[in-house]
Amino acid sequence: MKQLLAIFLLFGTIGATAQVSKKKMLKIADESLAFSVKQYKHMMDSLPPNVLPRTTNAKTGRLETSNTSWWCSGFYPGTLWYLYEFSNDEKVKAEAVRTMELVEKEKNNKGTHDLGFMMYCSWGPQYNMYKDERAKEVLLTSARSLSTRFNPTVGCIKSWDHGKWKFPVIIDNMMNLELLFWATKISGDTSFRHIAVTHANTTIKNHFRPDYSSFHVIDYNPETGAVNEKKTAQGFNDASSWARGQAWGLYGYTVMFRETKSKVYLDQAVHIAEYMLNHPSMPADMIPYWDYNAPEIPNAVRDASAASITASALLELSTYVPKKAAVKYKNAATKMLVSLSSPAYRAKEGQNNNFILMHSTGHKMANSEVDVPLTYADYYYVEALMRYKQMEGKK
Repeated sequence: MKQLLAIFLLFGTIGATAQVSKKKMLKIADESLAFSVKQYKHMMDSLPPNVLPRTTNAKTGRLETSNTSWWCSGFYPGTLWYLYEFSNDEKVKAEAVRTMELVEKEKNNKGTHDLGFMMYCSWGPQYNMYKDERAKEVLLTSARSLSTRFNPTVGCIKSWDHGKWKFPVIIDNMMNLELLFWATKISGDTSFRHIAVTHANTTIKNHFRPDYSSFHVIDYNPETGAVNEKKTAQGFNDASSWARGQAWGLYGYTVMFRETKSKVYLDQAVHIAEYMLNHPSMPADMIPYWDYNAPEIPNAVRDASAASITASALLELSTYVPKKAAVKYKNAATKMLVSLSSPAYRAKEGQNNNFILMHSTGHKMANSEVDVPLTYADYYYVEALMRYKQMEGKK
């Protein structure tokens, strides 16, 4: 009870949009990560065997799980790896390894563009921490599988094999390129890097409007590479700015700069960041509405997952830009993390089906996963907290 009171007092003195000192933010990060370890221990104790946590059913309140082929399958083991890095808790590590191994078979899955999410988030830590040869082969196989979806005429990796589309590419696909860069660095095979760079360049050309808002889906002609349509699947309409899509773009081009040091990608990331941070629909607590153009604003549901992704990306981006912009981006990320770590968005221990964050939105237009926890919201929230600590030299 004393700890809970201290937390409320801490947030009460900070407020959602006030400037946060490094000392206070480090205290918030440590407390939030310690809470997350406890919450995910409850999760691992209650999770049915051979499945992975996905969300909460909005109607029944029950835990919804997924099999390994679901695009989110890498996030639970990935979150556990971050929490193990923070806590050195062997029970957390054991669960990360157990669920990582569940996902292994997806290395041969050539029917999805999401192998970066699925495989690099789950198996990447095993290799990066231990230089494990088995993990190396799993990830290289995954990169080869992902590469089969690349069409050199289009210049992109195909996202979906379903629907009315001919060759759909979604902005989310920018997040799967990091796996390809890793594969080139480890194997020396430059074809992986070539695919990633070509995909990113084509996406810059066709996915973004003059104000640096993003279309969700670009449908290409696979024979000619011409653009057939610029549409949305999850945003409010074709001309709107879907919040999580903006976050994917920001994160993706920040990674592109990290891996190539090309100013083109840094400029793109900065433009996307400025679009979001200066948008008149950005709420005071910095947790975006599900779409920046949602007609029900200010009563629109929020998307904590978009905030988590954005915060993590902004922290990294702040290390690549001049001081004035660096302060702006780091402060914005910090404000998002303060809000996410407050009782308004972070669950109480043992509640929320043991997910960490509340109030994310998966697919509002389909009335799917609306105002519920999402496994990837937790992942990028924990990643952002760990990044903040690392930036401040605190392990």
